[in-house]
Amino acid sequence: MIKRRNILFASTAAAAGLAGVGAAWWWRDRHQTASAAHSSADPFWALEMEAPDGAPLKISSLAGQPLLVNFWATWCPPCVEELPLLNRFHQEQQARGWRVLGLAVDQPSAVRAWLKKSPLNFPIAMAGLGGTDLSKRMGNLTGGLPFSVAFSASGDVLQRKSGQLLPADLVNWAALV
Repeated sequence: MIKRRNILFASTAAAAGLAGVGAAWWWRDRHQTASAAHSSADPFWALEMEAPDGAPLKISSLAGQPLLVNFWATWCPPCVEELPLLNRFHQEQQARGWRVLGLAVDQPSAVRAWLKKSPLNFPIAMAGLGGTDLSKRMGNLTGGLPFSVAFSASGDVLQRKSGQLLPADLVNWAALV
């Protein structure tokens, strides 16, 4: 009888200990993932890229406000299809502080020609072929386009989406700040 009680007590203690260790690992991994997401975005704010007109565009000039960053290309049909939606989002949400930045993963001449036919009201920067690597560092695991990231005013990543944005995505993202 005493043996059974000791075995039961030892088993209960071991289970509680394992649960505690598991909870600690879960909390640590969750906390480190959130910190890593924020710190992996930090170099982004130090970037300077070229606008289609050749002027420098400092990403840091967009800090301090909610920011939606969209990686796109002229040769990407879903990218081109979502640009008018992003333009409307920019126009409707800029009074609430939202900014939109398009990062073109494309040849500058193709972007200039496309913008001449379909101008946008938000800034565009030339990410070039290096834009794929940048998007991967920002959470785009496949490197596919389009890819969007929403940042809070403090620079924390709020949302990411691979693939074409839908109006409901933007409604939900706007409500986050």
